[in-house]
Amino acid sequence: MTSPHHAARHGVRAGGAGAFMLALTFAPAVLAGEADIVDVRVVAEPAGTYRFEVTLTHSDEGWEHYADRWDVLDDAGNVLGSRKLMHPHVNEQPFTRSLPGVSLPNGVAHVTIRAHDTVHGYGGKEMRISIPRQARE
Repeated sequence: MTSPHHAARHGVRAGGAGAFMLALTFAPAVLAGEADIVDVRVVAEPAGTYRFEVTLTHSDEGWEHYADRWDVLDDAGNVLGSRKLMHPHVNEQPFTRSLPGVSLPNGVAHVTIRAHDTVHGYGGKEMRISIPRQARE
């Protein structure tokens, strides 16, 4: 057992093992990392809107840490569309979800797709894609 005098002289604090155990308890949430976009397909719809088919990957761990949405952004960073992901995809990686009915303002030639997770927020791999010429006309 460490005496208080020994602890003070050598920088040992009481409860150090407890703090270490607390750190181990929360470590897995950090290990899952950020959500990354790995593929995007854009399809023109008859009404003049677009459907985005987005594939992302994230080491979902359950309800406490999972990819919970992805967004379509213009070059100024404005959100043009957002697809909410309603549950973790622990055993389904990577996975693809679509978002139909996205209106793109005139002149938008590129968009960026980014993903979000419940622990890190944004920060994973994004993809900037061109809107196909025939889709913009």
